[in-house]
Amino acid sequence: MLSLFGFGPIIYATCLLLNAVAILSEDRFLARIGWGKSQLNDPSAGGVAFGAPAQDPESFRSKGINLISSIRTLCRVPLIFINTIIVIYELLLG
Repeated sequence: MLSLFGFGPIIYATCLLLNAVAILSEDRFLARIGWGKSQLNDPSAGGVAFGAPAQDPESFRSKGINLISSIRTLCRVPLIFINTIIVIYELLLG
């Protein structure tokens, strides 16, 4: 382990949380709880009246959906390298 009182546990926890968000399946999990990207603008999901905007862009739900989508898009390739470095570090010095 990197260091008990240093940045090691913070790095590990951040990496694990990013991994958890990156592997969430939109079809199997997120769509079932209403957090899929397709439900963001779906008027039938929120019971929105005709002509009204489908989802408030400042709401917690829409920000969460956009955050999950961004993490899944942008962090996928860097997470592969970070995970590889952590595994190699743990095998050699762990």
